[in-house]
Amino acid sequence: MNTEPATQQALSRLQALIARETGAPLGSSAEAEAAALLAEVAGVPAGGFELAVQQREVTILVADLRGFVALTATQPAGTIVTMLNLCLVRMSEVIFRNQGTIDKFSGDSITVLFGAPESREDDVQRAMVCAVEMQLAMRDLNDQYQRGRMPELYMGIGLNTGTVMAGRFGSEAFSQYTVIGNEVILASRIEAFSLRGQVLISESTYQHSGRSVLVTEPREVFVAGKMQPVKVRELVAIPARHLKVPRQEFRRSHRAEVRIPCNLQLTEGTEVLPSPIKANILDIGYHGVLLELDFPIEIGLEVKLNFDMTLVDYPVTDIFAKVMKIKHEDGHLLAGLEFTSLSSETNTKLQMFVQILVGSQ
Repeated sequence: MNTEPATQQALSRLQALIARETGAPLGSSAEAEAAALLAEVAGVPAGGFELAVQQREVTILVADLRGFVALTATQPAGTIVTMLNLCLVRMSEVIFRNQGTIDKFSGDSITVLFGAPESREDDVQRAMVCAVEMQLAMRDLNDQYQRGRMPELYMGIGLNTGTVMAGRFGSEAFSQYTVIGNEVILASRIEAFSLRGQVLISESTYQHSGRSVLVTEPREVFVAGKMQPVKVRELVAIPARHLKVPRQEFRRSHRAEVRIPCNLQLTEGTEVLPSPIKANILDIGYHGVLLELDFPIEIGLEVKLNFDMTLVDYPVTDIFAKVMKIKHEDGHLLAGLEFTSLSSETNTKLQMFVQILVGSQ
């Protein structure tokens, strides 16, 4: 008896049932798993439904909630669970509407595939539409959070297009359809550079887009695992679809959390005083640092900073900065400094240093 048509008919009925109850059918990956399970129950050889590992061109979308870990330390567990579930449900609706395949949820991060297990001619375009609609959904979701007296959440998104190995990986005990390769890692690295409410795309994604989107000029960033910088662009809008990214943050630069020993010297006029003050850099960006120190210091003072950027093998000896704000926290003095003078070489090394840190965190 040929049971394959019966299995396919059962799968179609199952998809209709799921769509009726949830509002969306199973994604391609889940549908393949359901088909294999039905085939196994029906006695059809599993090989007929096995997804072989193969090279595929895909667009990978990685989205991550900004500051979610810190939020878990200040909000009740029930609030965190409610917020996360509301977010995942809303994002899943957007992803399914754009025919994306959810590769995995990982805590507060989502990885979505366009082009695997099934490829379509407009995979890249749908991935970009999905990214913009996810940011729009986050804006609406924050309105819902506020009505429920919950804090706001923000999402950063990165997109990359390239060739990956796609298929079922694992063992007889457990296996999962997924994609692996450098392009997957790069998508995650690009996402790490996105600010709150921002969508960043790789140059490859932009070149595959048919230039149908409004983007910024490319900028080069250094990412962990690559010797040369990679180009990224900010996706601003998709005019043909009347979609615009609702940016939530316009920071002057990225910031990275660190703990770097630092010496600072006070200045008087044009003179640098000889006695250094020990401090620790807790946060560093292109334009300033957050210092932790024990020695009292005043707002408005200009100081000279000395510290090592070991990741780029560069000792900093020529940065001058002004103390812009001061606060006390847990028995320590925290001082926010803004750079006032540094050489072009130091500036280049500093940006490289911050980018590597951001890309590896």
